[in-house]
Amino acid sequence: MYAYDEIDRTLVNERVSEFRDQVQRRLSGELTEDEFKMLRLQNGVYLQLHAYMFRVAIPYGTLASNQLRALAHVARKYDRGYGHFTTRQNIQFNWIKLSDLPDALADLAEVGIHAMQTSGNNMRNVTSDQWAGVAPGEIEDPRIWSELIRQHTTLHPEFSFLPRKFKIAITASDHDRAAIKVHDIGLRLIKNEKGETGFEVLVGGGLGRTPFIGKTIKHFVHGRDLLSYIEAILRVYNQYGRRDNIYKARIKILVHELGIEKFSREVEEEWQHIRNSSLQIDDEVIEDIRSRFIYPAYEKLPHMPDELRQAAADPEFEAWRKNSVAPHKNPGYSIVTISLKPIGAPPGDATAEQMDALADLADRYSFGEIRVGHEQNLALPHVAKRDLPALWKALDKLGLATPNVNLITDIIACPGLDYCSLANARSIPIAQELTRRFANHELANLIGRLHINISGCINACGHHHVGHIGILGVEKNGEEVYQITIGGRADEGAALGNLIGPGVKFDEVADVVEDIVEAYLALRARPEELFIDTVKRLGVEPFKERVYATR
Repeated sequence: MYAYDEIDRTLVNERVSEFRDQVQRRLSGELTEDEFKMLRLQNGVYLQLHAYMFRVAIPYGTLASNQLRALAHVARKYDRGYGHFTTRQNIQFNWIKLSDLPDALADLAEVGIHAMQTSGNNMRNVTSDQWAGVAPGEIEDPRIWSELIRQHTTLHPEFSFLPRKFKIAITASDHDRAAIKVHDIGLRLIKNEKGETGFEVLVGGGLGRTPFIGKTIKHFVHGRDLLSYIEAILRVYNQYGRRDNIYKARIKILVHELGIEKFSREVEEEWQHIRNSSLQIDDEVIEDIRSRFIYPAYEKLPHMPDELRQAAADPEFEAWRKNSVAPHKNPGYSIVTISLKPIGAPPGDATAEQMDALADLADRYSFGEIRVGHEQNLALPHVAKRDLPALWKALDKLGLATPNVNLITDIIACPGLDYCSLANARSIPIAQELTRRFANHELANLIGRLHINISGCINACGHHHVGHIGILGVEKNGEEVYQITIGGRADEGAALGNLIGPGVKFDEVADVVEDIVEAYLALRARPEELFIDTVKRLGVEPFKERVYATR
């Protein structure tokens, strides 16, 4: 956990006071909705289909137990008793009244939580690997660098009014759990031949109406130069980015239109002007940030404790352990992923009661720390192996022990037409139906790793482009129609999915997914061949033939 200082606390409290005044002026009519819009967006407040939506930042996905309790409090007191965790390590509340928002922000500020820059045309929440700092084999904890970027870019005057929103993600592991290749800037921590820490820098990734996979602009930027290089990218974007067309305003369009070579030259030229300025990072600065991350006092524990050996006889526990428990860099500990995808429920939602209970479990079993992942699940990053059986029983009572992590029912979905004013089609009911269709855990394990992503409009908040199976809802002649893609992925091998054919109606989507899965099971070369690998080997046609043969 990062320990915030007095400067951070002052900034957050002043922001609350400022927003309270803005809301009062809006409620009194002194500000029109148009005048208020930019102010509320910069504080994470959207006007959605039925009510205001309030998006709260969880920097690089790390929460303390008291912060999770504060989120539960907001859900209970100001909303309808639940929150929705997003693909960018935020949480959203969908039913808060505008008049209550300043009080909600003030309550969150007491535990160091804010909503600054969770919307608007500025630098958004910096995201990272939810296993950061505990994943075996990572270069180093990427949250140190995430925090550095957070401090530099929060309320940065030059980057508070960009052509469009801007997102950065960082990873330090070979397996990319942060989806860096579909962000405006993706950073991969590496070491050079001298053993110095630096970054491979990717730029121009993003989904939405025009999806792109990010391209490497620099193979190695030394850690001391990270801020100056990011600032050079943002200056070029700020100068050349389209402000006359919202559909062409993202940096991905600029990179595409200029070409990566020309864009790289522009950035390099800008960087040479500023790299030796005050933006160069002293080692003392990094060490100060590093020192503020408080790590658990791990015990030296056995790799296979008696409690775990005895619990292995319970097939339900073993199913959960094999699915939801991952290795930790300390052999006596594990990383536990908590699925927020119970069968038949909206993906990514957690009730206030569940959040309170998880905070208690984090205190008991994970040194008071919780993580939020890109896949809309939570994780306890420091669980002693001896405690796994007790934790499983507690999670099961909460309805949070579904052993479906990375399986077909671990679905990523946006809120869709049930909440969002931008949506053309429903997402949540399709996700719910698919979880019911594939509720049998034996079948799900037979299918193996398969990611389904659902978006209710072209803005792609459900990241459908990079789903192994992607589902996009659109409106056609007043009817919901869904386009299906296969072969996408968001990890280190990131790729965009390919359309399999014409769109299908709402009540046909689950049948189509079943057809795709049946085709995969018949076509895979061996039981170990993953869906994504079968698609890569055979292409779209065999799946298209299966889906449309009887339609």
